[in-house]
Amino acid sequence: QVQLVESGGGLVQPGGSLRLSCAASGFTFTTYAMRWYRQAPGKERELVAHISSGGGSRNYADSVKGRFTISRDNAKNTVYLQMNNLKPEDTAVYYCHAVRGLFEFRGQGTQVTVSS
Repeated sequence: QVQLVESGGGLVQPGGSLRLSCAASGFTFTTYAMRWYRQAPGKERELVAHISSGGGSRNYADSVKGRFTISRDNAKNTVYLQMNNLKPEDTAVYYCHAVRGLFEFRGQGTQVTVSS
């Protein structure tokens, strides 16, 4: 049974930091690229960050470059999203995705709210 379980969301003030985690199980984690998406109320889902299966390639949305860092620990079947200098416009539900060819799995999401 495939599971992706996100954690680490919460309420943070502008300029603050959060670290999201996504624990994977039920599939061969090391063969899947991993992505973080986010969706704010009334907006389309946005691809935030992507990391290749081996971790050697990373890509970011322009809106988060220089502030967010995606990483993975293949020994722990976990992918992370370090978010620094958070802004109110980063408020959204953040989802973890596992992708390999036509196969794609998604977690339930974790809420991130940036507000003073």
